[in-house]
Amino acid sequence: MLKSDYTVEQLKTEIPVAEYIAGFRDADKFIRFCRECPSYGASWGCPPFEFDAEALLRRYERAIIFASKIVPADPLPLSEVQNFIRPERMEIERRLLDLERETGGRAFAYVGRCLYCGDEPCARLAKLPCRHPDKVRPSLEAFGFDIAGTLDRLFGIELKWGRDGYAPDYLVLVSALFVPAHNTAATSLKA
Repeated sequence: MLKSDYTVEQLKTEIPVAEYIAGFRDADKFIRFCRECPSYGASWGCPPFEFDAEALLRRYERAIIFASKIVPADPLPLSEVQNFIRPERMEIERRLLDLERETGGRAFAYVGRCLYCGDEPCARLAKLPCRHPDKVRPSLEAFGFDIAGTLDRLFGIELKWGRDGYAPDYLVLVSALFVPAHNTAATSLKA
C-alpha cells in the first residue's frame, strides 16, 4: 500500500494503570467474545494465557494508550482491510517493541493474524512454544479491555464498523505500553 493511499493520525494519552483497569477492563465480558473467535487457544497472542493476566497488569504504573487513526483515500473493501493496515501495523509494532525494551514496560498490540510466522500456522496448535516470543504481543482486548470505550472516552473517537462490504471511513489501531513506576523514558510511536 502506498502512503498516498491513506493518511494516519497518531494520538496518545496516558492513564494510571489502576484507573485504566477500573474504568475500562471487564475481563469476563471481553474474554467471552474471545472464546467465540477461532484464534482463541490457537494463537500465542490470544487467551487463554498460561500466566495471571491481572498480576502482570498490576506490575505497571502508567498505561500509555496509542490510537492510530487510518483514513483511506478511497472506499476500502472489507476483504482488503488486513492487507491495507499491515504496513502501519508492522511499523507500530516495531516501535512498540523498541519502547518496551527502552522502558522495561509491556507492549500490547492488535487483534488479528500474527505478523511473524507468515503462512505457517501458530506453533500453539502443535502445543509448541511461540516461534517469536520476543515479538508477539497480545491485544488489549485479549486482556479484557474495552476498546470502544477506550476510543470514545479517552480519544473522543467513535469505533465504526464496516457495512455493505466496505470498511468504515476510518480504521483505528489501538495499542498500548504499560510502564513501570518512575520510568520517564520518551514514549512516542514516531521513530
